[in-house]
This record gives sequence, C-alpha cells and structure tokens, in this order.
Amino acid sequence: MPGMQFEYDEEGGTFFYFLFSLWGLVLIPTTYYFWPRKPVDDEKDKKRRECNCDPCVIKRHQLKSSTKWARMKEKILKIVFIIAWIIFALLAYKVSQIHIEYQEYDPYGELGLDVGATKEQIKKAYKQLSLKYHPDKATGDHKKFMKIAKAYTALTNEETRKIWEESGDPDGPGVTRFGIALPKWIVEKQNSMWVLLVYGLLFMVLLPVVVGVWWYRSIKFSKDQVLLDTTRLYYYFFQKNPNMILKRVIMVLAGSFEFDKFHNAEIVERPSDNEEVPMLIKHLPNLDEKNKEKPLCYPYSVKARALLHAHFQRLDLPPDTLAIDQEYIVKKCPYLVNEMINVIAQLVAGAHRNAVQYMPRLETIENCMKVSQMLIQAVDVRTSPLLQLPHLTQDMLKHFTTKKRHIQKIRDLIGMKEEDRRSLLRHLTMDEYRDIINVCASLPYVTMEVHSTVLDDEDTSITAGSIVTVEVSLKRQMMEVLFDKEELSHVDEDQDNLAIANEDNESNKDQQENETEENADTNQKAPVWQKPKKQPKKKGGNQKNKKAKQAYNWKAAATTQEKKESSKQDTEKQGNEVAVKDEEEREDKDDVSERGAETDEETNASDGEDQREDRLESSSGRHEEDEEQWKKYQEEAKKEQQLDTKVKESHPVHCPYYGEEKQEGWWLYVSDKKNHMLITAPVQILTLKDEEELTLKFSAPHKPGLYSYTVCLRSDCYVDFDQSKNIRLDVKEAKVIEDHPQWDIPDDEDDKDKDEDTDSDYSTDFDESDED
Repeated sequence: MPGMQFEYDEEGGTFFYFLFSLWGLVLIPTTYYFWPRKPVDDEKDKKRRECNCDPCVIKRHQLKSSTKWARMKEKILKIVFIIAWIIFALLAYKVSQIHIEYQEYDPYGELGLDVGATKEQIKKAYKQLSLKYHPDKATGDHKKFMKIAKAYTALTNEETRKIWEESGDPDGPGVTRFGIALPKWIVEKQNSMWVLLVYGLLFMVLLPVVVGVWWYRSIKFSKDQVLLDTTRLYYYFFQKNPNMILKRVIMVLAGSFEFDKFHNAEIVERPSDNEEVPMLIKHLPNLDEKNKEKPLCYPYSVKARALLHAHFQRLDLPPDTLAIDQEYIVKKCPYLVNEMINVIAQLVAGAHRNAVQYMPRLETIENCMKVSQMLIQAVDVRTSPLLQLPHLTQDMLKHFTTKKRHIQKIRDLIGMKEEDRRSLLRHLTMDEYRDIINVCASLPYVTMEVHSTVLDDEDTSITAGSIVTVEVSLKRQMMEVLFDKEELSHVDEDQDNLAIANEDNESNKDQQENETEENADTNQKAPVWQKPKKQPKKKGGNQKNKKAKQAYNWKAAATTQEKKESSKQDTEKQGNEVAVKDEEEREDKDDVSERGAETDEETNASDGEDQREDRLESSSGRHEEDEEQWKKYQEEAKKEQQLDTKVKESHPVHCPYYGEEKQEGWWLYVSDKKNHMLITAPVQILTLKDEEELTLKFSAPHKPGLYSYTVCLRSDCYVDFDQSKNIRLDVKEAKVIEDHPQWDIPDDEDDKDKDEDTDSDYSTDFDESDED
C-alpha cells in the first residue's frame, strides 16, 4: 500500500501483554503437574504393618537419608513456584495499568480553541503561540512549534483541511503504527550487535552441543537403558552356552559392562579394592575367579561376582567401600536380568526360524528368573525360603523339621495353628512374632485359571499348525486370607500376655524335644529341611490342580448346556416349520380337487414365499453371528492393550536387603517341560493389583497327537511363590480343502465370458454394416 510505514511501539506496552500470556500458559500446567504432593496413604495402617527387623530399620533410615535431598528439592520447587506466581501477579497488575487509547488529531485543541472558531480567532491564537514557542525565542520549543504550525495549516489551507476531514490526519493515511511483542532495547541500534551475538551463541553453539551430547549418549543404550555392548555380550554367551547353569548365569551377569569404569563413569575404583576384594574372595568358595574367559576374567567382573555372592550369603562388608559398591551393583542387576530374559526369548524365536544354530533351553531362562528372586531377597539357591521372613536365622530352621512337624515353606508356617506356631517361635519376642505375621499376611496369594482355545469361525478344534490361544486369568490376594480371623487376634496385648504365659508352661517339654532334635540334626551331614522338599510340593500342586479342574469343568459344563439349549430351540423351530408346511400341503391337496389348475399357481407362490422367509432368517442369523464375533474381537484387542495403558504399580515387596523400594512383578509364559523348550516369550506383568486377564498365543505342532504344555507364572521378587498349570492339546490333522463354493464356476459362465471377450471394446455399428 503506497505511503504505508511501520513503526515500533516505543512505549513497549504490547510486550507486557505477550509476556503475561506466555507466562500464564507455561506456569498453570507446570504447577498442576509438578507441584509436590504427599502420597495419600493410611499412615496408621502403614506403621502398623511395617516390619521392625534390623535390616528393614536400616533400609528405612537409608531411604530417609537419601530422601533428604528429595525433600530439599521439593522445598526449592515450592519456592520457585511461589516466586513464579508472584511474577505472574505483578505482570497482571502491570497489564491492568496500561491504557492504549486511540487519540484523534484535533487541530483546535493544539491551538487552544473551541471547535468552530473563526479564521480571525485561529490567526490570533497562532500568532500568540508562535511568539511563545518559536525556536528563536527564549521560551521556544521546536516540537511544540511544529504542532502549532501543522494545526494552523490544517485549519486554513483548504486542501489540507479536506484531507484532515476525510482521513483524520492532515498528512493523510500514510503512517500506520504496529506494536511488536518485544522490549524496546532489543530493537535499538546500539544493542543490535549484542542481540546478534546472543542469538548465534544460543542457536548455533549451545543447541547443537546439547543435541550432540544427548545423541551420543542415547545411542549407547537400548530402550530399557541397558548398554548395547552388554546386550551383545548376552547374545554371545547364550549362543555359546544354550544350557547355562545358575552359577554361569551369575558370572555372565557380573560381566556386564555397566560395572566397568570404561563404559560407566559412575563406577568408582578404590585403592582399597586390592586388599579387600581378595580377602572377600577367600570367604566365598566356588567363585571360579581363575576363569580366563574375557571379559569374565577382568578385575571389574571378578569384583562384581564376589559382591553378588556376598549379597546372596548376607555377608557384612566394609560400610564405606565395598558395601556402597554392592548396593549400586544390586540395584542395577534387576534391569540386566530382564534384558537377559528378552535376549533368550529372541534367540528362541530365531532358532524356530533357523536363524540361530542352538536354541537356549528352558532351564536357562528359568535360572535367570531365579537370579532375580535371589537378588531381591538376598538368598542363595540352597537356603530355605523361610529366610525371607524377618528375625529368622539358619539356626532356628533346624527346629522346623522334626518327627512331629515338617515346615519347609511359608505356607506351611501359615497353615499351622496359632498355638503351635507361637510355640515354634517361642524364642522370639512378641514384637518380633508380630513382624513375622504381618509380613506373612502381606505376601501374595495368586490363583491362576487357564483355558486354551482356537479362535475360528467354522472349527474351534485344534488342528496341526493352527494358532492356539491360551487365556489366563490371575487373581491376587493377600496371604492373610489363609489366616483365620480368630488366629489373628494375637495382635491384642491382653491375649499376647496370655499366650506368653501358656508358652512358659510348655517351655520345659519343648526344650527336651529340641535337645533330642538337635542331637539328631548333628548326626546328619546336610540340614534336615533340604531333603524332604518333594512331599509338600506334591500336596500343594494336587490341591491347586483340583481347584483349577473344578473351575474349568464348571465353565465347560455351562457352555455345553448353552449349546444344548440353543440346539433344542433350533430343532423346535425347524419342527414347527415342517409342521406348518405339512398342513399347507394337505390344504393344497384338498384344494386341487376343487379348484384344479389355479391351486397349482397358489402353491407355487406360497413355496416361493416360504423360501424367501427361510433365506431372510438364515441371513439374519449370520448377521447376528458376525456381530458376536466382532464383539469378541474387540474384547480381545482391549485385553491385549490393557497392560500397556495401566500404571505400572502393584504391591510393595518386603525386601530388607534390597536398597530400593520394589513393586511386585511376574513372568507368564508357556513351556514344554518334556522337550525343555520355551513356547511363548515371557510376558512381564507389573500391574497385578487385584485381577488380570492375559492371552498367550502360539502355533500348534505340525504333527497330530496328544501334547502337554505348562503355563508358568514366576515371581521376580519372591522365592517359592511360582505356579504352573498343565494343559493338554489334542492336535488333529488339518482339513484339506479341495473345493470351495466360491471356486466352483459353472461352464455356462465360462462360455459367456468367452463370448464377451470376443467382442472388441472398439467395435462399432459401422463395422457390422460393412460386413453385411
């Protein structure tokens, strides 16, 4: 547009509007999401349930000391938010004080006259003001004199007056002011060099450096924040040793590059390691520190291996050196074990595609899962699962297996009567006994139901090569369900005193029994609790299988009853239709004798109507079946996506020797125990709070026959809480489809297609006339 000019807002009012809106857009959602909040928990119930054993007290003290900096961060964050809101309030006040008004040009006001003054009054006022504000005078003002001259010209010159009346400005509509959302000093000429320097430093130096550092660090890690070099190390060793024992798994785990200072800057190498590590190795038999495989023979690997075995045996370490290193290594190991399991699952899948030469055996992946349990609970393979409970020691376990009682598992201890259990733990105080009961009550009690099907519209039987869908429903409860309410009344103080009095009366008899038990235990080479492990497992397994069969048969019976009822209804409908047709045929025969040929036409019409009705009924039935199948498909899709959308939170784990708070986790997979094969990749479940439903899919064997598989549920934090359910598959031969109705094409249609092909698309009536 000619005569158009752009000018900056010299007052800078627009910048405050922009700053106020931008500050509010950032501050409001940031405060909502990042304002420190206290967890909504029942503090009284939490304190009542807390374990007060020495390791738990030390762990809580360490967590509180580590959370001091976190609390300091919360205070600093609150102060920052308060300051930000104060700035926001000041900006709001500043914006409210800015008045942007459009002022029209008034030449009468410049001369100090009223609107409609005469020419003589205008000339008189101009002379008086020009004598006062002329630049040559002592009281002169150049800017004021220019305004007076402009107003006198606008009122006396006819052309200028006309322009002023039309556009509101004697100079015409040539100048337009635009305000920009920047402070005034940024656009000033003397600051342009500094602004350009800051711009170049920010976008051409700082931003590329930050992106480069982030990219260089991110390419070293996988999506689970595990070093890619460590993942390659796992691939190498699991391909080299498909059947890896537990001791070998710990060696490979200790060889992870996360524990090497060259790959991880957080690792600290101390001069005292040269003395303390060899002393620790002397107390750890079968460490295999003389292994010459790389990197298992490197010093960092030997040190990590020694610290892991010391953790499993709960050995005391120097608190300022090795204990700190051990805590760091143990915290890293669960993520590394999960990466091991993923690597083994990928190698098994590659072996099925003939991409890997040797398939890892089932025992290898189960040993990795055992290592995870050992890490969280700080127990060895040969130790009793009862050591997961507080205040229990190895010496106390000698009294758990006698001629009268046989306690090897936590469930065996829970299954005892209150009097027998308290007498067995009579050496403990009432507070220590209460800690054991509270921990037992908070342990998981999971029930698993398994059902295998084949999702097919036509045939649901399992055929060779078909996709088998295993539906697993998990229900998680507290172990306190196994306690009787009357037995839990020991928490009251009055009953505690009565129980202690009764125990004192029976203490003499128990001491005599214990002396005889100790003499019998000393004659044995191995601890008594290690030998009879098979009997309670068989009992527990039979009970679980019975419950699962009852639930499964109930469902199967319900489905068969529904099928029978639906088949009965269909047969009744068909019988009614047949009866109606027979009556119509009889009536038609009677009418034939009377009406003759006319009745034939009527019967033909009625038959056509019956056929149409049958077709409509069949089409409506198919439509309903399609809708039901579509609903099932949507439900399955929701189940598959259910775990991804849930928050990864389940239940806290009692793990006093693990340096962090841990949530319960589970692995679910299908295996072939007979052939030592992993059938499905393990699914990690981190959201099992109450109930969970999952589906596992795999292809059936290619040969018909009876096959047995095992659905396994393994914990990643508790020992001896694993479950398994057997499923049997009757695999039949796959049906060979020779002819399909869609493939049957009549010969008449082939002839018609040939005749139509002979007619050219470019033939016209003129060609036919020429032939004639």
